[in-house]
Amino acid sequence: MQSSTTPRNTGVAAFLRTAALALIAVFAVVGLAAGPALAADGDVAWTVRTASNSYGADRSSFSYAVNPGGAVDDAMVVANHGPVALDLTVYAADGFTTDTGQLDLLAKDGKSVGVGAWVKAGGGSVHVEPGKTAQVPFKVTVPGNATPGDYVGGILTSLTQPDQAAGINVDRRLGIRIKLRVGGELKPNLAIEDLHVDYDGTSNPFAKGDATVTYTIHNTGNAVLSAQQAVSVSGPFGWLRVDAGEIKAPPELLPGESRKVSVPVHGVAPALRLAATATLTPLLTDASGSTTPLEPVKGTTHGWATPWQLLVLVVVLIAVVVGAYLFARRNRARRKQREDGRVRDAVAQALRDKNPDVR
Repeated sequence: MQSSTTPRNTGVAAFLRTAALALIAVFAVVGLAAGPALAADGDVAWTVRTASNSYGADRSSFSYAVNPGGAVDDAMVVANHGPVALDLTVYAADGFTTDTGQLDLLAKDGKSVGVGAWVKAGGGSVHVEPGKTAQVPFKVTVPGNATPGDYVGGILTSLTQPDQAAGINVDRRLGIRIKLRVGGELKPNLAIEDLHVDYDGTSNPFAKGDATVTYTIHNTGNAVLSAQQAVSVSGPFGWLRVDAGEIKAPPELLPGESRKVSVPVHGVAPALRLAATATLTPLLTDASGSTTPLEPVKGTTHGWATPWQLLVLVVVLIAVVVGAYLFARRNRARRKQREDGRVRDAVAQALRDKNPDVR
């Protein structure tokens, strides 16, 4: 169930009060029934469920396979559990996946191009007496030029009530999910994008550290997909490979949607040059609820895992060795100069001793 707010026109003061309150208004999640769902607020309470007909009884949601140009007739049942009669608006909207991985529906004034545009409820409203139920028929009409693939949305009941204390109108929505597969060639596909790896070592140059592999899962096909994920990090030539272990499956992604993933990998050796590999196994669910794994998709990237402390130690050792070599070389040169000087002096002295008259 979701609440949206619109200011009521009660003068300048009310408008300013409403504008301020709108900044702190709380929005609840749309209720998408997996079976009967309840919206309640004081004396207002109602549920929605799928109607029992040739498509089945006790369905958790609406699911159809329709060819372009085809149509489907179905119905939703609304039950009023409160003490007052209800007049509810009924409409359809396209769905989308939120940042928390939940399915949400566009607001009534949102731009729907799939389910929300193709589903029409009879009359656009329903009146339900206290303790009674009412059936809301609706029709799904798929355009003849519709692109094959999966479309997700929902059919909603909505009740708008004024909140006197807050000075706003509150729109409570309760609906049921609709999954529609338009006939034609199904091209399920996931892509791994923006893959990169970062390394965080320790102060001990010989100790293992942690790597973080991040990437974006992009549904580039025309089917709703989830995926099994696997991530590994290795050094040069595939040495010192470490697996991330079990990774939570991402939520189902609608065609065109993307989701960023960040996977920690512990116990990675500082092997200078790292290779990170991410593998996605797309999971396709058919109308019966059966899930089929598809051909895995892989991506590989490289990054540095530099043990800076070890490099500093190596540089210091090299500097010491070079310094010692240069010092020894200079000492040898000085000793040679001194020895050459002694030889020259000795030769000169011998010549003087042999020829005393020679100066």
